[in-house]
Amino acid sequence: MSVDLKRSGSQLESTIGHQLEFESGGISGFAIAKRTVDIAGSLAGLLLLSPLFLLIVILMKIQEPKGAILFKQDRIGKHMKMFKILKFRSMVTNAEERLRSDPQLYRKYIQNNYKLEPDEDPRITKLGRFLRKSSLDELPQLINVLRGQMSLVGPRPIVRDELLEYGDKMMDFLSVKPGVTGYWQVSGRSNVGYPERVDLELYYAYNQSFWLDIKIIFLTFWHVLLKKGAY
Repeated sequence: MSVDLKRSGSQLESTIGHQLEFESGGISGFAIAKRTVDIAGSLAGLLLLSPLFLLIVILMKIQEPKGAILFKQDRIGKHMKMFKILKFRSMVTNAEERLRSDPQLYRKYIQNNYKLEPDEDPRITKLGRFLRKSSLDELPQLINVLRGQMSLVGPRPIVRDELLEYGDKMMDFLSVKPGVTGYWQVSGRSNVGYPERVDLELYYAYNQSFWLDIKIIFLTFWHVLLKKGAY
């Protein structure tokens, strides 16, 4: 397992080293409008949802007083820029160590598109299961949007190991700012794994538009209400 991961890492480094060349150009009207909506939407969301944020923080401190409020993880953004994605912490404080301590479970995690069923994942807390199922754990990503690291709509930001799934389409995927929600989110989310997920994420990269963003946002609310595809 460790040999495979090292080989994958070397392959990724080689691929990035040969392909990571970006073209500079003017900013389109769509990009300006999208960024304007991102700023307005994230600010409004943070203000309107601040009471909910406070309630979640209180519940988290009751459950685990010494644990951190936010979970931060390195993700790959537009043009290979790394950033810390923010989520309400839904796992125990030593989550990664607990997962890697069980080689069989960790292998299943990798083979199952970097996820486990909630009832078999030893890392998730009771409150965390609710936050994930309701997608409330994603709300702090509005801060990522305000910072310009993410957009309200776009392909979901991935970890380094997942980048290999995109093969020669890697640069197409990285040409778009990752989003809080996206075409994959409203097309099955966790029920759709690789390689099918690649096609869904690339569909947005090739067809992004203001109207597609609006459609995805409305569909996102519908999917959240139905709790479809959330783990």
